[in-house]
Amino acid sequence: MITNRDIIIVGQQPWDTEIGSNCKNIAAEFSKQNRVLYVNAPLDRFSMYKQKNDPKIQRRINISRGLESPLILIENNLWNLYPKNIIESINWIRSQKIFEYFNLINNKRIAKNIRYAIDQLGFKNVILFNDNDIFRSFHLKELLSPKTSVYYSRDYMLAVDYWKKHGEKLEPLLIAKSDVCVANSTYLSDYCKQYNPHSFYVGQGCEMEIFANFNGDDSPEDIKHIPFPRLGYIGALLSLRLDIDLLISIAKAKPEWSVVLVGPEDDAFLKSELHQLPNVYFLGAKPSLQLPAYIHAFDICLNPQVISEVTIGNYPRKIDEYLAMGKPVVATSTPFMEAVFNEYTYLGVSVHDYIRLCTMAMLENDDFKSDERKKFASTHTWENSVSEIYKAILSVC
Repeated sequence: MITNRDIIIVGQQPWDTEIGSNCKNIAAEFSKQNRVLYVNAPLDRFSMYKQKNDPKIQRRINISRGLESPLILIENNLWNLYPKNIIESINWIRSQKIFEYFNLINNKRIAKNIRYAIDQLGFKNVILFNDNDIFRSFHLKELLSPKTSVYYSRDYMLAVDYWKKHGEKLEPLLIAKSDVCVANSTYLSDYCKQYNPHSFYVGQGCEMEIFANFNGDDSPEDIKHIPFPRLGYIGALLSLRLDIDLLISIAKAKPEWSVVLVGPEDDAFLKSELHQLPNVYFLGAKPSLQLPAYIHAFDICLNPQVISEVTIGNYPRKIDEYLAMGKPVVATSTPFMEAVFNEYTYLGVSVHDYIRLCTMAMLENDDFKSDERKKFASTHTWENSVSEIYKAILSVC
């Protein structure tokens, strides 16, 4: 346990993000025993002009003009900082040297804002926790001089073109100079160990109370008319992560099954053949507190991932959410899924695997299996994951 410390969190997802965020959960857990400053990603010049009508962007513009306070108390021991300084949009720059020159300028602007918050809050003996932010936080260890710097790897960012261009050089350097690295999957901890021997697998948690304590019986109105059996997915519908062709093949092979997709869609999903299939239902994005009711209404929960560098080592948080409600889960097999979830899920790759495993899961499902899934998921709490983060920090500092 680490207690009575001051922790600064920087990363990719702002506090006002509308999707689930590992880092927000970690921040909330840190704040139970420590003071925590959660730093939003600063407003960049491209977003300021292109998305100026977005209420979130408008708020950041107001803050940059001094019309609103940049420092907000979220709850006891937890503050949120909106950096006032606008940073330059530089990822289009091809030259590594020129990119790094402007990236240092951006880092200095961000550090200036964080130092303001440090002075306002009286933070000392700081732990700097970097949530996978390769560029904007690359120089913060040098600029802020924290007592301890931690790099948190929860996705293989270099598989994405945006991060790959300059990240192939910078992420290994960032990992190497961090005091300790922690990762939410064994695949990513092994990746970090290539550059830093102080790299540890810490798992991740689930907002267990939302899912495990669900006791409603009535289904949401927009799912009541959908025929059984229902195969369901909750989460962002992103072609980068999900296999559209696999979903199409399942729906065509088993027209008597209903495929229910709950979440916002990217362009590839919006334009896909899935929208022409009569047994596929898109229900749109839902507030997080409503998700348990939809999972409860599913017969089988799906995670049909694309197998790629992006997904092969990630920890899909929705698996714990499904299991916390005792639901049978059919998911794409990856080394991490096989290592951690094999005993409690049905894992396959092809459409034939999915059809066979969904059929098996429906036939085998009973109260005993449901209870075993719930018990297993209950061990994956944010309290346990943060405890492992504390152990990793204390082992090297």
